[in-house]
Amino acid sequence: MVISSGEWVVYHPRTMKEQGSMAAVFERQWLHALALAVMLPILWLIGVNCVCFHRGELWGISTWNWFWIAVEIPIAHQVFVWFCWRTELHRGLINRVFGRHGFAIYAAFFTVFLVGRLFVISALSIASRETLLANHVLLKSLAVVVSVPVAYLMYSVARYFGILRAYGADHFDESYRSKPLEHRGIYRFTSNGMYTFGLMALYIPALWYASRPALVAAVFGHLYIWVHYFTTEAPDMRRIYGISSTA
Repeated sequence: MVISSGEWVVYHPRTMKEQGSMAAVFERQWLHALALAVMLPILWLIGVNCVCFHRGELWGISTWNWFWIAVEIPIAHQVFVWFCWRTELHRGLINRVFGRHGFAIYAAFFTVFLVGRLFVISALSIASRETLLANHVLLKSLAVVVSVPVAYLMYSVARYFGILRAYGADHFDESYRSKPLEHRGIYRFTSNGMYTFGLMALYIPALWYASRPALVAAVFGHLYIWVHYFTTEAPDMRRIYGISSTA
């Protein structure tokens, strides 16, 4: 049931799999593709015109290659999450294929992508260290400052929000859909703690090692997670929790 009143649209909570529309699976993904079509050429132009992207290496892998790996992993990660979330939410695909192990398998791959993002941007930072022309003491101090909200976010997720819910368990398990939105811990200040503060973790190695390519990759990752929010998570929140994305 859908009730419309002015700019507000309220969706009556129900089993999402009953909707089953492939159009819903791909909702707003043209915007996702458009964002990448704009962002990737900009990254290419920045890279080819900056000498520091073509100097340095780590473990035999050049800065240039580390940079593009640091770009490709977030893209693969967020496409993977979109596919799993939407096909499970609207088609019940993951649990239908893998049974009761569906979410665990998804979460394992999610963790690999998450750790991979931090690992690769750290490797990129080391490969291209001291390419950011700024006072190194100041940069290291900023890295420490940035780590504070990141640590508070991790605490808030573990203590209040729940790690499984942060992984997107509400797309797989309907029991999560009756839980209220979280307003404790860091969520007192923002409803999007993971996107606002979680991705700031990418800046820490870039600042610590004074790496310009890593800083560019971190900015891309932070901007790109908001693409995921507006094209994937916001529509899903509207359906799962029964409120419009403008709420």
